[in-house]
Amino acid sequence: MLTAAAFVPSPPLLVPQLAGAAASETDRLRRAALDVSTRLGVSCAEWTVVGVAEPGMPFVADVDPESCGTFAGFGVDVRVCLSPDASDRGAVDRAMPLTALIAGWLRDQAAPESRLRVRMLAPDTPADECARLGAALRRELDARPTPQALLVVADGANTLTDKAPGAFDARSADVQSMLDTALADGDCGALELLEPALCSAIGLSGRAAWQTLSAVFGGENGGPSKSEALYAGAPYGVGYDVGMWWP
Repeated sequence: MLTAAAFVPSPPLLVPQLAGAAASETDRLRRAALDVSTRLGVSCAEWTVVGVAEPGMPFVADVDPESCGTFAGFGVDVRVCLSPDASDRGAVDRAMPLTALIAGWLRDQAAPESRLRVRMLAPDTPADECARLGAALRRELDARPTPQALLVVADGANTLTDKAPGAFDARSADVQSMLDTALADGDCGALELLEPALCSAIGLSGRAAWQTLSAVFGGENGGPSKSEALYAGAPYGVGYDVGMWWP
């Protein structure tokens, strides 16, 4: 049964070895992400991770839970594994999706006994398909006899400042503010209203993952019973949120 859900962003700078001199700038974000991961690890050892595939990368729907990956493609060979049975001394998946790398790093740091199943969504997954996938995932998690956790790895808009990766888009601030508030308040209805074309235009790459989270908790489930925001900010012009929802 689903016991808790957490959400974190996907910047490689969460990993101190990749942040270098900028590690202190992302310290509060990093501590928040490790906090929610620790709490998930306390609640259960089986996690389902949901994220969105990076543009231009080969699409893989599911990542082998026995695999290990590396951040070498981001500049440093920091290795992570998705389960306690996996070993980074063997074959390492150098094309592991960033979602899986971030989730694996958080697992290694905060919940090493946990086992992760990673499911990837295409960036352009339609809203109604996200609703179907989220509802099916909730049924699947609730049907399992052991406690289950959900970790969503997703970003907000990347056009919030002039120096942001996607440059500045005046429309992004209002959408990001709505996203921050919806995640803090556990507002499934607001997440359902995220418009795919607008989100694509403002670089809100996590839209499909956010709408899947909404569907896991929404509908007949009535939304989360409790929500908590630990971080909302845009240190590099990209919206990042960290928090938890409970059934």
